[in-house]
Amino acid sequence: MSASMMLATIGGGVLGEVLLYILLHRVFRLDGKASAMAIGLLVVLAYVPWAILTWPGADIFAIHLAIYLTTAYGLGMIGSRVGRGWHWAPALIVGFFVMVIITNVIFLGVAERGITGLFARILPEPEEAEVVDSRFPGTVSHDFQEKEAQYNAYLRQVEEQHQRGWQVRKGWLYKPVVGQNATFMVTVADKQGSPISGADVSGRFLRASNSRDDFEFEMHETGPGEYRVDLKMPLQGLWDLVLQVRRGEDLHEIRAETLVGGAAGHG
Repeated sequence: MSASMMLATIGGGVLGEVLLYILLHRVFRLDGKASAMAIGLLVVLAYVPWAILTWPGADIFAIHLAIYLTTAYGLGMIGSRVGRGWHWAPALIVGFFVMVIITNVIFLGVAERGITGLFARILPEPEEAEVVDSRFPGTVSHDFQEKEAQYNAYLRQVEEQHQRGWQVRKGWLYKPVVGQNATFMVTVADKQGSPISGADVSGRFLRASNSRDDFEFEMHETGPGEYRVDLKMPLQGLWDLVLQVRRGEDLHEIRAETLVGGAAGHG
């Protein structure tokens, strides 16, 4: 759910609560507390089942429910004090809830439009710097069914890989040194030990300290079931390896680590 849609649903829900409160209080002659309790109960009975069926995500659900119930509580406090004067304590509580709602609305507005626009005009101009557009470029995925399907597909792949029984051996012909060419070799055989030819073998070397140093590579078959590639590792230290062997619809994936040494004369 985008920020603008959240603003619309929150604003529409709060407005609906206010109108319903007026209806219950003025037309049906319920007192302020009874009207607020009726609205709060209606929120629980109507919004909660709807949210469960459509499930926008736990964070969005919590924000909506908190604001709706806070609005009902605030209306009850305001209605119960109309014509009777205000004590500073309930006034402070109502003010606090109003500030919570306003703060949430502001955060949603910044997420949608950024500090440019209205907020850039309100806030002071930065000194010797440009105004940065701070909009959140997307929304967090809450499609748990898709995630579950992906996880189930991964488990099926692991099981199929285990049943397939391919034997994959990998390694360097000699110890890799940073900045120098080194040959990385992979041999692939089936469960019976026969070499697997005609496969697409590729991989990625991943740097845990900085993902910008990650790089991919493709390997070439140099003999039956034997694949090689010449690489020049850019940095010394520990690298993670993700290696994939594909032949037709079959995929075999393994993960490993490798250590790259420093050049001569360097630590």
